Amino acid sequence: MSWATHELENYFIQKHVGLRMSFLACALGAFLPDLFTKGFVYGFTIGSYKIGGSDPIQFHRGWPGAGFTHSILWGVLVSTLVLAIFRSRNWALGLLIGHVAHVVTDINDTAGTMLFFPFSTDTITTGMWRHAAVLGRYGDAAAYYSSPGGVWDMFWLVVVLVFARQTLTKEYFRTVIVPADPRVWAWIHRKFHLPERGLVALYRGLLFYGGCRIFAWTFYARFQAHTRWDVSWGGPDYVERVDLTPGPWTDAFWGALIGSACLAVFLVVCWKLFIQRLWNRGYDPPALTAKKQGIETTAAN
Repeated sequence: MSWATHELENYFIQKHVGLRMSFLACALGAFLPDLFTKGFVYGFTIGSYKIGGSDPIQFHRGWPGAGFTHSILWGVLVSTLVLAIFRSRNWALGLLIGHVAHVVTDINDTAGTMLFFPFSTDTITTGMWRHAAVLGRYGDAAAYYSSPGGVWDMFWLVVVLVFARQTLTKEYFRTVIVPADPRVWAWIHRKFHLPERGLVALYRGLLFYGGCRIFAWTFYARFQAHTRWDVSWGGPDYVERVDLTPGPWTDAFWGALIGSACLAVFLVVCWKLFIQRLWNRGYDPPALTAKKQGIETTAAN
């Protein structure tokens, strides 16, 4: 799992997708895989009762378990449901992109994700850092920020600040973020009586939150938990490695290959049967519609 990248990569994605995607939907989509499961991964106590999975990693990423929330199909199902109910293309697209970005990023820990569930229950992983949820929230954070995971988060913070810094400007907020999702931003403005500077602060808040998590948990790992710094591939080595797909890598490779092919065919069939119809009856934000009409007019001339 990533502790800050899921918040940071939204700005980089927004830079390249622009008006076609709601930033708020992308941010929500980035939380979607863990939205209803993360609390149970670490466990919590109500009175004398301890609630949580006895095997956090299996519950979080495996099957049986809640690992299906880290699959591509789960994002497709949720975004299609939103498209069917609200008919908003930019929200459906934002949810899907944010969700897929999350589950693809999470292949970097040793637990991996079942990207092609239910056609394959093999987890895909690069093994860059160790999944340490078994250590609890604080132990997990200390291990993550003592591993290549912390470097990965810092990399994405630099990417946003250097290569996507224009997305943080007030002008970009006015010309892209609000026009891409005018109804929701207008509702936030009316409901909470926020002026433009308040809305901009809210928009930038995800970056601030992600950056604070990086530095706060890094300081905790270094000066409070005193965990050993191990940025070698697959670190930190003091955390036991758990592989949800044991066996030779060739078995996982062929399982993923077959699973991805089956998923692709399934999605094409779903698109032809009903998703395309839902997409066609959906609507774009007015700014994107006007932009498309302008392009069509220019092409016609």
